[in-house]
Amino acid sequence: MRSRGSQRNILLWLIIYAVAMAYLEAAVVVYLRELYYPENILEIFPPKLFTPRDVVVELGREVATIVMMLAVAFLAERRNRVRVFGAFVLQFGVWDIFYYIWLKILIGWPVHWGEWDILFLIPWAWVGPWLTPVVIALMFALWGGWLFWTDGEPEWDKQGIFLFIVGAVLALVAFLQPAVPLLLSGNVERVRQFVPGGFWWWLYIPGIVLMAWGLLRVRIKEP
Repeated sequence: MRSRGSQRNILLWLIIYAVAMAYLEAAVVVYLRELYYPENILEIFPPKLFTPRDVVVELGREVATIVMMLAVAFLAERRNRVRVFGAFVLQFGVWDIFYYIWLKILIGWPVHWGEWDILFLIPWAWVGPWLTPVVIALMFALWGGWLFWTDGEPEWDKQGIFLFIVGAVLALVAFLQPAVPLLLSGNVERVRQFVPGGFWWWLYIPGIVLMAWGLLRVRIKEP
């Protein structure tokens, strides 16, 4: 078992890594906005369609980002699977929070609290107010940080894992549903004119509650 000082040192470097990754992510998005929205980089709806090559590049970049965080998580913790997951979600949370912080610093976006964003592209566009992923990111960062701040071995029961998965699925559906009508229509012009609205808060909020409930079921086994 690592010492408390060693655990906290790992926590510090995970945070530093995630903040740096967030800057790289924000920089790429700034370049994409300058390329696709030169008339106003602060407004991304209605969306501009990527070229086929840029779609492939962007999907690859998103996969690479997840792989990088998984690799660092396994380097940070190799013995306890719960803490491996904690290292991953800690990075994910800090990365997502600082992504928006860096964008605010670099280009002044988000402009207002309720502004919508395109969050992810796999398996299709995730869309929602930018604060919705930040709430999840904050939960992940706090929980992951707690796992590396405490002594002992974390244990996660099957009920907690089940609650977390169900909550994650509910939140995911809330993010994916705005783009479903566009996919079903197959109408390019509807995509070009798409302005999101009507977020499924009724599904997102229970999802967040279940995810948090599942994470809180983790117990630390005293050394």
